[in-house]
Amino acid sequence: MKSIDLDYLTTGNHWAWGDPDGFPHRIAEHLGYTALAMSIALVVAVPLGLWIGHTGRGAFLVISLGNAGRALPTLGVVMLALSIVGLGVAPVTIALVILAVPPMMTSAFAAVRAVSPTVVDAARGVGMTERQVLLSVELPNALPIVIGGVRNATLQVVSTATIAAYCGMGGLGRFLFDGLALRDYPRVLAGAVVLALLAVLLDVVLGLLQRMLVSPGVDGRAAHRVRRGASSPVTSLVVADSPSRI
Repeated sequence: MKSIDLDYLTTGNHWAWGDPDGFPHRIAEHLGYTALAMSIALVVAVPLGLWIGHTGRGAFLVISLGNAGRALPTLGVVMLALSIVGLGVAPVTIALVILAVPPMMTSAFAAVRAVSPTVVDAARGVGMTERQVLLSVELPNALPIVIGGVRNATLQVVSTATIAAYCGMGGLGRFLFDGLALRDYPRVLAGAVVLALLAVLLDVVLGLLQRMLVSPGVDGRAAHRVRRGASSPVTSLVVADSPSRI
């Protein structure tokens, strides 16, 4: 059985900050493409999904975009964008934005529609405007699903951003495309490993961000703490020893 060659990954020179072909520089480029595409998609998809979910208008558009986004071949979109705008970061960004918008818009729409109608009616009953209902009631309750859609889109974008190398740009895709062209398979393996680790790291960071932004009462953490406190031996002893008020 042939052993896995990790020499390219573990060579110190390939991790030098000053090397334009080294891992740190390529990771920074890769994160730049991902951040640019996600920022544009976030500004477009999340507000539109929230508004459609709140008003109920255009639900067919969200469903259609979600299905179309899964069916569109990313490489085909890149080739079409290349023929229109030429080489550079523009075709890569266009393809990645088209990839990221459907899952975020669908998640935002579904998250708002999943908020209890009783809660929404109560908010309207106390005199809240529609904007206040959306931003102060529906959005906080929908935030876990909304962020879940952002995490899903981020993983798709960071994995697909390797196509930047196909357009003459940088990023971790350089290790994959250049390695295949030169039949340097340790380089291909190293790029794939670093890309996988980067995706996992981004998901962990977004998971921590979700924990910070979402209220404990919304995601169930508060209820879990109450149950854990009620079942602890100290709490049980205090309850058992407390005098009866009957």
